[in-house]
Parts: sequence; C-alpha cells; structure tokens
Amino acid sequence: MKHLLSTRDVSRDEAIQLLDIAEDMSTVNEREVKKLPALRGKTVVNLFFEDSTRTRISFEAAEKRLSADVINFAAKGSSVSKGESLKDTTQTLAAMGIDAVVIRHGASGAPQVLAQSGWIDAPVINAGDGTHEHPTQALLDAFTMRKRLHGAASRGKGLDGVKVTFVGDILHSRVARSNVWLLQTLGAQVQLVAPPTLLPHAVDTWPVSVSYDLDEAIAQNKPDVVMMLRIQQERMHDAFFPNEREYSNMWGLTQERFFSLPAKTMVMHPGPMNRGLEISSLAADSPQSTVLEQVANGVSVRMAALYMVLTGEREVTHD
Repeated sequence: MKHLLSTRDVSRDEAIQLLDIAEDMSTVNEREVKKLPALRGKTVVNLFFEDSTRTRISFEAAEKRLSADVINFAAKGSSVSKGESLKDTTQTLAAMGIDAVVIRHGASGAPQVLAQSGWIDAPVINAGDGTHEHPTQALLDAFTMRKRLHGAASRGKGLDGVKVTFVGDILHSRVARSNVWLLQTLGAQVQLVAPPTLLPHAVDTWPVSVSYDLDEAIAQNKPDVVMMLRIQQERMHDAFFPNEREYSNMWGLTQERFFSLPAKTMVMHPGPMNRGLEISSLAADSPQSTVLEQVANGVSVRMAALYMVLTGEREVTHD
C-alpha cells in the first residue's frame, strides 16, 4: 500500500490486515510506555488546510507513538495565507526530506493530486478532502464495529451481514462516502436515511438501500449499527430543511427513537456532535454509544495506516 487516498482503492484483504495491525497497535496504547520504534528516523508532516481537532491530534499521537518525527503545518498563519499554492508548499516540504504526508484539504481530490503529481516522492494519507472521502475515519469506524461485535475473536474477520444505517447529512459527508465503500468491501449491508435534499446526486448507483423515514428504517431493518451524521452547516449555502426542530423530530436520534432501537444496536457518531439536533444526550452517553471508543480507536487505526504505508509490512514487530 503506497498511499491511502480512498477506501475504494482498499481490497478486502488489505482492509482486514490493516484492522488486524490496528489490533496490535491498540495493545501499545495500553502500555505504561506507549511507544514503538517502528518509524524512528522517519519524518511525517501533517498538512492541514482545513481546521481540525480530533483528526489532527489523533494523527499526531499515532505518529509519536511510532517514534516518528512530526511536523505540524496549518494553513492559517503560513505562506498559504499569502497565496502560496499546494505545489509550492509541497515542494518546500519535499526539500526538507519528508517521508510521509498526512493531508486534509477543503478541495475534493487534493490528496490524489498530491500523490500523483510527482511534487513529492512520499506516501500520502488522506485525512479528509472536501466532501469526497475520509478513509481513516471509515477504517476506525469499521474497527470499532468489529471490536464490539466480535471482541477478542475479531482478528481476520470482516463485517459480513452486519446491518449499518447512516442517518442525516449524507450529501456533505465524506465520512459516509468512505464508509459506504469500505463496509461494502467488508461484507456489511448499508442503508442511508435522510431527507431527499441531503442525499447525493446518483446515490442510486451506490451499493446501498435508501429510506427517507427513520422510524420505518429502524422498525423494518433492525440495524446492528446506527451512525448519526453531523449537519454540516458550514458547507450549506441553501436551506436543506425547514428548521432544526423539524429536522430533529424527523431524522434525529431522540430519546423516544433511541428507546425503539434493538438493545444491542451500536450508536455511532464521527463527531463533533450537535447534541439535541442529530442526537440526544441520552443516546450519545448511553452504554450503546461508541463515540469515545471511536476516538480512542482512531489512534490505533492511524498507527496501523502509517505503519503500512511507510514500512510496507503486514505484521508488527514489537520491541
């Protein structure tokens, strides 16, 4: 695996091996000294052109736990704010001897451009590009599902037959897009529930079923996993639904709707959450919720992704 740009490019074998390596990495995170020497001497740059807290900190923690040298680059306050292009920024970094780039960018396709441009000869990991993809988020979501469903016996397994329902702002969600393709690869059955205005063009070509009624979807599908998606108001320049109250009543995981879920249904959210809009506090804080597990698992999965692209190895050697 040279780069990690899109979950569409990840085979079932690669996905399962990456999740298995993440299992190994999770044991490192339980040590008193949370370090492996796997990337000692390697320099990784976190190239963030969009604001981020969870993803940036998660990648930085993953890099440091693998003993890599880390450079954090934020567009605000840099030469980018003076008009410097992605090409010039990247070539400046390449001249410093960078070994890998983790990039988040507001333009869909920017990581692919970087990987294929020849501006830098280093692996590229997509940490979110526009409304396109967010592959490490999908991997950590799959890892969380697999761990909850299979526990200690999860190694080597996919998510065959697992019913996953995504609810909310599918249109603007790179998390949903990456998850759809990865979950299909791992054998899950995916359903999308949203108002028609928040579904992407050509969603009928995706390997999913679609519903506009959340209550009906829960009653008929009895999902193993419900993933609530954030309403991305910063990407909305039109009115996609009448008001927040109506959205919550129709498509939010309210207390009443939460109690209608099967007792074993996992409640997931990629964060940050709009409590009271797409999810109630009762649902977010319940034992069925995996919100904090997703954050913790993100470090293990990103350690695994960095390890695979930088070493090309499929097994972890503990020191």
